[in-house]
Amino acid sequence: MSAGCEIAGFVLAGGQSSRMGRDKALVQFAGLPLIENALGILRQAGLVPQIAGARSDLARFAPVVSDREPGLGPLSGICAALESTQATHAVFLPVDQPLIPASLVAYLLFHARITGHAVTLLSLCGAMQTFPAVLSRAALPTLLAELSTGRRACWRAFRAAGAAVVPVELLAQAGHVASQAAGLGWLPPCRWFLNVNTPGDLERIQRIARIAQTPASIP
Repeated sequence: MSAGCEIAGFVLAGGQSSRMGRDKALVQFAGLPLIENALGILRQAGLVPQIAGARSDLARFAPVVSDREPGLGPLSGICAALESTQATHAVFLPVDQPLIPASLVAYLLFHARITGHAVTLLSLCGAMQTFPAVLSRAALPTLLAELSTGRRACWRAFRAAGAAVVPVELLAQAGHVASQAAGLGWLPPCRWFLNVNTPGDLERIQRIARIAQTPASIP
């Protein structure tokens, strides 16, 4: 799938990484910095990605769109990214979700373009997942309004903009999404949304990735 100029892809990398103790974007996973892994997921989904927000110099990896106002969380970076592009839709993927399959991003984008929803999200076991997310530029005024009132939670802003939620289990069962992350073997959907927030999280996800790379892990 080639999204062309109608679709923008952004990796959210403006977090403080306080629980990690160092910039998560540069933490190594599967031999690459997490920022390179996230950019690779978007590229495999047919996008030419940029970075939204950055607490260190990440411009060597991809173009960076600075936060509207640093310290306001990912919603500020999302608004800045949407303001920076003329694309009709934008995909947002956090830097700390390295097990998201590119096919999941591609299908979420396909669904968003077909349905025309302002915000398209996924759910897992009935629980809404904030990211990855596909946003129409039409959602920007609502997101800015939420940000201006001090309500910085992305999930609240997405719901205010009229988010549509797609159950990831149905996509996997129907074969719309391959149960495979980049460079890994089979992974169940419950693993896809794991975040790297702490050194312990990183160790756990690295262990999951090693297991997924073994032939015995493939059903």
